[in-house]
Amino acid sequence: MILVMRGHDFFYEIESLCRLFYPYVKFEYTENQPEEEDFLLAVIERGADEDRYLAAARAGGEVRETEERAGKTGEKEEKRLLAALLFGILSDLTGKKPLWGILTGIHPVKTFRLLSEEIGEEAAARYFSERYFVSDEKISMARRTLSHQRKYLQAMDPKSFALYLSVPFCPTRCSYCSFVSQSVEKSRKLIPQYVKLLCRELSGTGKIARELSLNMTSVYLGGGTPTVLTAQELDEVLSAVRESFDFSSCGEFTVEAGRPDTITREKLRVMKSHGVDRISINPQSMNENVLRAIGRRHSAKEIIDAFYLAREEGFDNINMDLIIGLPEDTPESFSQTLSALVELSPENITVHALALKHAAQMMQDSDREYHKNEGVNEMAAASVSVLGEAGYEPYYLYRQSRMAGNLENIGWCRPGRECAYNIATMEEIESIIACGAGGVSKIIDFSRDLIRRVFNFKYSYEYVSRHDEIMARKEEVRDLFLAIGKNPDMFK
Repeated sequence: MILVMRGHDFFYEIESLCRLFYPYVKFEYTENQPEEEDFLLAVIERGADEDRYLAAARAGGEVRETEERAGKTGEKEEKRLLAALLFGILSDLTGKKPLWGILTGIHPVKTFRLLSEEIGEEAAARYFSERYFVSDEKISMARRTLSHQRKYLQAMDPKSFALYLSVPFCPTRCSYCSFVSQSVEKSRKLIPQYVKLLCRELSGTGKIARELSLNMTSVYLGGGTPTVLTAQELDEVLSAVRESFDFSSCGEFTVEAGRPDTITREKLRVMKSHGVDRISINPQSMNENVLRAIGRRHSAKEIIDAFYLAREEGFDNINMDLIIGLPEDTPESFSQTLSALVELSPENITVHALALKHAAQMMQDSDREYHKNEGVNEMAAASVSVLGEAGYEPYYLYRQSRMAGNLENIGWCRPGRECAYNIATMEEIESIIACGAGGVSKIIDFSRDLIRRVFNFKYSYEYVSRHDEIMARKEEVRDLFLAIGKNPDMFK
């Protein structure tokens, strides 16, 4: 479909809005309205004293158009005005009214929090409703989530950071996955060298953290599936973390065990010996048909067995992930999955809405239209009801493009069991230093309200072959921390 845009450079924001209504359509940009093809139009005509905002659409033989005039205003309001006009047209044309309104960003709770700090929470709720067209249901969820983050928001410190390290390997690649993780079948030979170089990066990064007297508040080992490593390899990585960083201010150490077919008693004991106090065991579904459909090679029973094995080894803070909208799943079978997890009673349950990117195998399957997302809203409503009744509360929330039902991912926890790393990452209240392939360090300058990013190479083979460049980029992390803050002596 053709996107006609002139008079502004809000291309990303407008395309993101259009994807709420046409998630799997390929868009092409132009400045001129086509004569015959379907199109979406978002134009600002600049005047001396006021501007004219125009939105129009033609799809399936139907045409809609509208406009509004407004005095000179800031960029934020320009984006909102244009998006609001286009949202109204597309809602009318498609019959869809996305529950998050015109909000398309990853961090809606952060947006609500900042607005609340500026005008008060009640006024922010009205603004979300009247200006962003967010539903009462989603406003309520944003407020509930924010209420469980407040104690973490008070602790923002420019010298603190969370450590993320990536192990981008999995036993097999799930059909919905678009991450850069590789299956062990194809990359086993690469893993020993990857582990060696990851330990080298951890050592260099730890040296920088010590030199600057930074305070590490949490550690998150993600992937991929880190427990695809052997017990010895896992021990090497965790030893490097312990040897390289000061843990005196660290309150949380997470390893995403993820796949139950990678969890063994020996690996659990290795993690425990290094002080890992939170793990994930992620079923995605407890339905055997769904597990087969997404390419998992384990059963629901193996999930339960892995969970109880972790309990036997003393892990009392376990997260379990679910995905809404998977193939072969139905509202009925999803409810059975919810019931099974509530019975296990993990401390965290994270409910994701399926978000398919072009790299996912499911997107290549022309025989199935996964984007229809039948029943996803019913599944989402069930998760809110069931988990709430079981004593879980939402503590972090984020969104992605092309999400089933234009929904969100919500982390639920037992009281007092919030994951500090998840909150810090999604609310962008703490710097993140990342090691490993695909890692992105985000250094936050609170005094200037800026986030600077330093990217590691995306793929593991690049990480290995160009590792000296990875180490050089850690010097960029040092320089960014040195530039932070109004006090030039903060890190002396």
